[in-house]
Amino acid sequence: MPQDRVTWLAAAGVCWFLVAPARAWAEEHDSGPNEKGSVERVRKLPRRINVQVGPRPYFLVEDMDEGPLKRKLQQCSEGPFHRTDFSIGHRGAPLQFPEHTKEGYEAAARMGAGILECDVTFTKDRQLVCRHSQCDLHTTTNILAVPEMAAKCTKPFTPANPAKGVKASAHCCTSDITFAEFKQLCGKMDASNPDARTVAEYLGGTANWRTDLHATCGTVLSHKESIELFKRLGTKFTPELKAPDVPMPFQGDYTQEAYAQQMLDEYKAAGVHPRDVWPQSFSLDDVLFWLRKEPRFGKQAVFLDGRDEAPGSRFDPNNPSTWSPSLEELAAKGVRIVAPPVYVLLTLDASGRIVPSAYARAARAAGLDIITWTLERSGPLKTGGGFYYQSVARVIDNDGDMLTVMDVLARDVGVIGIFSDWPGTVTYYANCMRR
Repeated sequence: MPQDRVTWLAAAGVCWFLVAPARAWAEEHDSGPNEKGSVERVRKLPRRINVQVGPRPYFLVEDMDEGPLKRKLQQCSEGPFHRTDFSIGHRGAPLQFPEHTKEGYEAAARMGAGILECDVTFTKDRQLVCRHSQCDLHTTTNILAVPEMAAKCTKPFTPANPAKGVKASAHCCTSDITFAEFKQLCGKMDASNPDARTVAEYLGGTANWRTDLHATCGTVLSHKESIELFKRLGTKFTPELKAPDVPMPFQGDYTQEAYAQQMLDEYKAAGVHPRDVWPQSFSLDDVLFWLRKEPRFGKQAVFLDGRDEAPGSRFDPNNPSTWSPSLEELAAKGVRIVAPPVYVLLTLDASGRIVPSAYARAARAAGLDIITWTLERSGPLKTGGGFYYQSVARVIDNDGDMLTVMDVLARDVGVIGIFSDWPGTVTYYANCMRR
């Protein structure tokens, strides 16, 4: 790269998060699946686009406890950094951008995420759109601020009434509105104020460790639009088929299988090769359907293992007798990739060292690949890390410990990818460690 180009990029570093859409790839830079079905980890962007991880990874590295890992990561400070499939943009880059928006996806791609996620649900007229939940429009968009749209919500806004112990609430679903109506909405940071007396107050509530700086009016997307955007950005795809909040079959004849098929049909119509798609679901039935009906896509289908959160669950990551089906049984059914949350894969040994859980060891023994979620989603880690670090909370006391956790996941657990709300951090680690 010419020296004047390097100098210009360094000067412009403070604007690393202002993302312009990438141009189409001139050529494919990865070799696709290897003989084990995994992908090559690092792909370079087109020359005219430079991956910029931003200042956060450097802040986290400097916050680490002294030791060999910190020294190794410090030695990678000047890059160069390239796109890597190890770094997966969880809903885009929702630490600072509204989730599932064009702007958030562009930020994630700029930070080197090689794979981007569109959580898929459907509208009243059965168009697929990117939303984390079918019924989250009241917290992720401005729907309540648009009276004619708010009137269509399953449950309109109800203000808080402290005297009666009532919290503010609303319930607005993509299935309440048509696709044309959905496209009129603005994406915002996923948040609400339970003590709100007005709609304006309710639409606030963004956590103080996130920001509304980039939440001016996020561009919401259909699933088809996300496919075209990701193609332009040069990334791969990991759509998650979200569980419907409405009874199925919807409108009497739209079945779960039709919904699952529609999602993959949109990749086929767009000419996307199955090797570039990792369809996901928390429903094992969805995964088995894809394996049966669409085996070229199904072989990379990801079973999001959330059994630990099921009502009444006895699931214990360190007690195989509580896993039903077992990981061996999942593999026998054709499942190749499992994706549990971070805390399911980690535990502490007798000396307080972070090590792989019994679940993590059993998954590898069963021949399963592992993806995990979600880094950069718990806020500051000085008090134990929150939900995603609960199994190792006793030894988490600073933000730099996130990179220690990542190192155990990569080296010892052997995950093939990590979802993150701020992909630059995972990109930095993956490039440094050649993941």
